Amino acid sequence: MNFLSFKTISAKKSSFIKSWIIIDAKNQILGRLSTKIACIIMGKHKPFFSPNINCGDHVIVINSNKIKLTGKKWKNKKYIHYTGYPGGQKIISIQDLLNKDSRSIIYKSVKGMLPKNRLGRLIFKNLHVYPKSEHKHIAQKPILLKLKNL
Repeated sequence: MNFLSFKTISAKKSSFIKSWIIIDAKNQILGRLSTKIACIIMGKHKPFFSPNINCGDHVIVINSNKIKLTGKKWKNKKYIHYTGYPGGQKIISIQDLLNKDSRSIIYKSVKGMLPKNRLGRLIFKNLHVYPKSEHKHIAQKPILLKLKNL
């Protein structure tokens, strides 16, 4: 038996072809949409996925202001962060965040699903979110990905 035939071949950074994908967030549930986006920008949908290389595609999300949440999350869900100063705890509800900047809801959701390291911060730059249906990446010839409304 030839033991050299069982070699594991690692993909090289030069062998990846990054494509651009458009996802319409209209009437999509936030968590289910975010998991799809996280898988695509990490490259887990590709057969040559490697966890130590940025091999994912660029994702353009349009209509972020028409996202849906299930249950009572519009009333109960809050984002909390601390500035580092005494009395510096900031709380914002998801409804206020949607009115202020609807893109940040998707950004926060996807960022929490990525690795918490240098590579995760590099992968996060492959996400582009727009509140309306217009975007500035027409020159990249993006492909529209149809998702089922769940």
